[in-house]
Amino acid sequence: MRTNTLNARTMIYCAIFSALIVVGALTRVPVPVIPFTLQFMFTNLAGIMLGPIYGALSVAIYVILGLIGLPVFASGGGLGYIFQPTFGYLLAFILAAYVAGKMTQREESRNLLGYIKASIIGLVIVYVLGFIYYYLLASFVLGLSVNPSVLFLHAFLLPLPGDILSCFIGGFLALRVPTVRRSLDMAR
Repeated sequence: MRTNTLNARTMIYCAIFSALIVVGALTRVPVPVIPFTLQFMFTNLAGIMLGPIYGALSVAIYVILGLIGLPVFASGGGLGYIFQPTFGYLLAFILAAYVAGKMTQREESRNLLGYIKASIIGLVIVYVLGFIYYYLLASFVLGLSVNPSVLFLHAFLLPLPGDILSCFIGGFLALRVPTVRRSLDMAR
């Protein structure tokens, strides 16, 4: 029976992925109209490569680091960040990493198609939960007038091509570095 114990190797992998997510959040890819980061790709890879529990844990560590004040989010950090309309996307990254890890838990789903499918499902989770949080917080807490169709354009349609590309790049990376997941599986 396998247990979810946190050994030194697992802690190192979680820390590495938390650091990669920080790098991804702070890396801006120059594209027209809307800034694009590699944040989703690394949160998704955390789930695919570390599995559901440790992938979600590494993303949660990243979110906690930002909430305690480290400037690891795309626009800074601190507890007040929960009142940023985009904070819902950060929370959704945790769930998306868990789901992507769960979808690729079985060996037969660890192939390019399985990784891309898990990535796209994770992306849908991030978009839906992030959109809902953004709309509800902006409209009912911050008292801002938010046009859902404009929000849909800026929060879904404009970033979609880059995020889909990151799903494919992440799938190829997961194929090239399969030893992380296997080493964690063997350590349990």
